[in-house]
Amino acid sequence: MAGLLSWGTAQAQSARVTTEVVASGLQNPWAVAFVGDGRMLVTERPGRLRVVAPNGTLGEPVAGLPAVDAVGQGGLLDLITDRDFARNRTLYFCYSEPAAQGSGNSTALASARLSADATRLENVKVIFSQQPKVSSRLHFGCRMVQAADGSLFLTLGDRYQRMNDAQTLDNHHGKVVRVRPDGSAHPDNPFRNRPGALPEIWSLGHRNPQGAALGPDGRLWISEHGPQGGDEINRPESGKNYGWPVITYGENYGGGTIGQGLTEKTGMEQPVHQWTPSIAPAGMAFVTSERYGKAWQGSLLVGALKFRYLARLELDGARVVKEDKLLPDLGRRVRDVREGPDGFIYLLTDERNGQLLRLVPSR
Repeated sequence: MAGLLSWGTAQAQSARVTTEVVASGLQNPWAVAFVGDGRMLVTERPGRLRVVAPNGTLGEPVAGLPAVDAVGQGGLLDLITDRDFARNRTLYFCYSEPAAQGSGNSTALASARLSADATRLENVKVIFSQQPKVSSRLHFGCRMVQAADGSLFLTLGDRYQRMNDAQTLDNHHGKVVRVRPDGSAHPDNPFRNRPGALPEIWSLGHRNPQGAALGPDGRLWISEHGPQGGDEINRPESGKNYGWPVITYGENYGGGTIGQGLTEKTGMEQPVHQWTPSIAPAGMAFVTSERYGKAWQGSLLVGALKFRYLARLELDGARVVKEDKLLPDLGRRVRDVREGPDGFIYLLTDERNGQLLRLVPSR
């Protein structure tokens, strides 16, 4: 068992948690999804998809993945199941896609059907590719959620050296996009009819969003990496500009202002929450389960890669009123956070010998 923390007498019953290992031996796992009968699918960044049995046994890599450019921060990244997975066995995954010719890569989104025996992917279709492709090992973004209407939100990083692209609409760098399951732009997207704008764009001005979740009201929330400081939680809304790199609470690596050193500007949105120094926020999930007590319900959990803990944010609407640092002695990079169908919270640790952990109330 790793990491035990409690906060005060009044909250002791709901806030004491520890972890238990569900599976280990995963190489830089990035995302976990639940596929029924207690089984889970886990992506490994080098380009493998593994089934985890209820007893923690790892299956052989699932066959049928497209080519993955597993360089730097890239690889096989996020994974979600369709809302109707029990019937159609459809899943969606995003990854760093190599250019067809020459160098370069970008984030791509694919759909597939998981075979009945869960050994292979069938009917694999790349439904979206970030444009343009560039030669970069950094800032792929690549978190997804599926909205109630079946459409998909996908976060896209600025590819690091292309940060100014986040402020223009002729590319997908530093954007959140919204597409239908066939990859077509959602009809309600804000820039569909603007000349020169890419129709898939939902919001702009993002740096490197590596967490995404739907709130209790069905609205999108994301976490994104700032530079040196200024990590953010945002609630991207249609057509809005979240400022990067014009406004930021961070600074250049090694010091020095970014641009004019602004933290706010008319027409650009402020984050719901920001961390300085950076925690490198990753996967995130809202707690709906009663397993951790009523005080936790509605909380937002965010994994911290840099400081290796789990943040629990208490919310009042869209305002963060308190942050608790869970599992301070975990000592592992928390890459993904998901609430399972059993009501437990599951974590992935991003290590060469990564683990799938279950968050357990300690009574």
